[in-house]
Formats: sequence, structure tokens, C-alpha cells
Amino acid sequence: MKYSTLFLIFKKDIYCLNKKRFLKIKEVLKKRQTDLTVFMDNVHKPHNLAAIARSCDAAGILDIHTWVKSEQIDISRKISGGTAKWTRIVDHQSSVKGVDYLHQKGFKVLAAHFSDKAIDFRDIDYTEKIAVVFGAELDGISEDIVDKCDQLIYIPMHGMVQSLNVSVACAVILFEAKSQRDNAGYYDQMRMDEDLYQKILFEWCYPEIAEVCRKKEIPYPAIDLETGEILEGFFIN
Repeated sequence: MKYSTLFLIFKKDIYCLNKKRFLKIKEVLKKRQTDLTVFMDNVHKPHNLAAIARSCDAAGILDIHTWVKSEQIDISRKISGGTAKWTRIVDHQSSVKGVDYLHQKGFKVLAAHFSDKAIDFRDIDYTEKIAVVFGAELDGISEDIVDKCDQLIYIPMHGMVQSLNVSVACAVILFEAKSQRDNAGYYDQMRMDEDLYQKILFEWCYPEIAEVCRKKEIPYPAIDLETGEILEGFFIN
């Protein structure tokens, strides 16, 4: 397969990848936790989505799962700014299908939901394969998925209110998970397989070229893992 026509168009971009930035990208990607995620159940306000995505990025989460009632709402577009580049949005057709999907992938699904059955969020072992469900502020988590979750959790508070803003609650819980995983050394070793690592590394380094490859249904070219440059043999005849 010949890549010359395709990649010479991007020749300027190919050589503009700063080595320091490339090393930072590699460092961040290697710390991504593929066995820790969140599911946003009808959370659709832009400021909440952006804040949750930022917390996910900071905690090393790769995938953010979502479902919204309105088909006219594009979650990917509402998560704006630099954070959107470093997380993947996984949309589901319904909240039930989203939770079922996570169970099929082996996640223990927790719901941040105030209830007599809920336990202190700090009593969870977040070194397990965990997904945490968060609901919209007014509606909360859909009743049809509360019973499908493996455990309900809550954040103890001493004020008049019983709940935090959804993005704040997400940050509090995720940083407990991050603390436990830090202590367990989870950020010191890569937690994704090599093929996925190589795929996402290219997409993060060369998003425009990756998009063209996907549209043309051709594989990504290899890159030099020391410099980040696309190997010449892949784009020159």
C-alpha cells in the first residue's frame, strides 16, 4: 500500500511534532487506567461535562461513557477545550444498555446515589475494575438502572444539603480512586495492551492524519517511538 500521496499533504505537520511534547504524550498515555471509568446518565450541561472530563483526564481515565435523552445533544461537542483530545467518548443508546455493556466488559458498576443502601464512597476498593455512574443534578440516576448497579455509594456531608454538584461529586470520588491506585502503583505500569497503546499514541500525536486514515479505511503508519516522527518507509515510495 502506498502512503506517499496521503502523507506528503501533511508533511509540515509530520515534522512539527515537538519531541518534548511527544515524550509528555507517551508518559500520560502509559498512565491511562483502562479499568476505571465513569458513566454519565443524562448529564448534558456543558459546564458539568467539561468539568467531569477534566477530572477524568486528571485521574488518568481513558474512556467516558454517556447516555442522554435527547438525540439532538452531541456530548462530544459539548466537552470542549483541550481535555476532549485526551479522552474517548463512548455513547450508548440507553442508560440500561450502557450499564449492561459495562457489566459485559467486567466492570463492577457503582452508582453515586443517596439511599439507605448506599455506603461511604471511601469504603470501595478502587483497585478493582470499577465504573461509577453519575446522574444529572435535577433528575439523578435513572431508576431503571439503580437496581442494576452492583453498589450504591454516597459522599458523607455535614451541611443542610445532601448532594454536591455532579462534577464536584465526580472529582471527589475519582480522586479517592486515584489515591488508592497511586498507592497500589497502578500509574507506574502501563495498563493497556500494546496494540491499543500504539493506536491511541498515533491518534494523539497526529489526529488529522488519523482521521484521514479512518475515512480511507487504511491502517495508521508506524512512528518512531523515540522521536515521534512517522517512519519514512510508510509515506515515501
